[in-house]
Amino acid sequence: MTKYKKIKSDAQYNLFSAVEKAEQEVIGDFEVILPKREEKKPEVKTADEVEGFGAVVTEPERKPLYFMSFGSGSSGNCSYVGTESGGILIDAGVDYESVFEKLRQNGVTPNMVKGVCLTHDHSDHIRYAYGIARKYKHIRIYCTNRSLNGILKRHNVSRRIKEYHQPIFKEIEFKLGDLTITPFEVPHDGLDNVGFFVQYGDSKFVAATDLGKVTERAHHYMSQAHFLMIEANYDLEMLENGTYPEHLKSRIKLHTGHLDNEDTARFIDEIYNKELRYIFLCHLSNDNNTPEKAVAVVRGALESKSVSVGDAMGALEDYDKDVQLMALPRYDCSPWFVLR
Repeated sequence: MTKYKKIKSDAQYNLFSAVEKAEQEVIGDFEVILPKREEKKPEVKTADEVEGFGAVVTEPERKPLYFMSFGSGSSGNCSYVGTESGGILIDAGVDYESVFEKLRQNGVTPNMVKGVCLTHDHSDHIRYAYGIARKYKHIRIYCTNRSLNGILKRHNVSRRIKEYHQPIFKEIEFKLGDLTITPFEVPHDGLDNVGFFVQYGDSKFVAATDLGKVTERAHHYMSQAHFLMIEANYDLEMLENGTYPEHLKSRIKLHTGHLDNEDTARFIDEIYNKELRYIFLCHLSNDNNTPEKAVAVVRGALESKSVSVGDAMGALEDYDKDVQLMALPRYDCSPWFVLR
């Protein structure tokens, strides 16, 4: 058999045009090896090179984050943040059987949960952490060393929880799956409290629950959020006129206590920018706040600066709103959110 290893001219190339899509083909007695043609990459011109036209910049679509809250308040706090390949639980104060069942319903298996990240040592945030780690052996508990000590001192938790503990450190990032997570300081009367700055590609999710004041470092991280979960714990008038004893009212109002609706609204008004797409108000008091009051105060602050506000429930009329706002349910699950 005669082999033609190279085709040196356009005429020879055209002779075999019937097989030009193949790198190697047999025609009759000839085995023809055609040269591989390199595809030309489209020419990219700068704005200066395109006469009469400005620069056209198409931003790549932001990779989605998935979010769900399973309960938010003094009775229990737990939420999920993840990607297509898996994610994390932030706090573990809600019965984990119901948490994992809801995750399964939304396509998230237990093996896709990479860890439990605890904000602080109060029982409404850690109650089921040990149970999760004991049942799902691959899941570790991520919290500061001081926070773990607080859990062991304050609660009737097996000391074996230490076997599942992975220490984290404020403002030192760590990775779980696709997520890069940075804990940061927040003021509260737990032992060594943190918020979480969660990054996935260009997407930034920030969780800051149980804080009495927005400090400089908390401001630094929270002001970068595309998706912000922030406390709006109480309405000041309801608290002051309510049935709580005075010492408890004072504790709540301290800078190591909780944020009230007005505090939260002022902060959001200060940091709002067009990159902020979703605001989730969390940890609403059952006795000293209502979802309607919390949302109304924050919505008013945003609308006063001509920001259009949707209710985060996916209605068509809200699609083009500047920002989506909702108060997370105290005892129930939120919708499953795809955050872009």
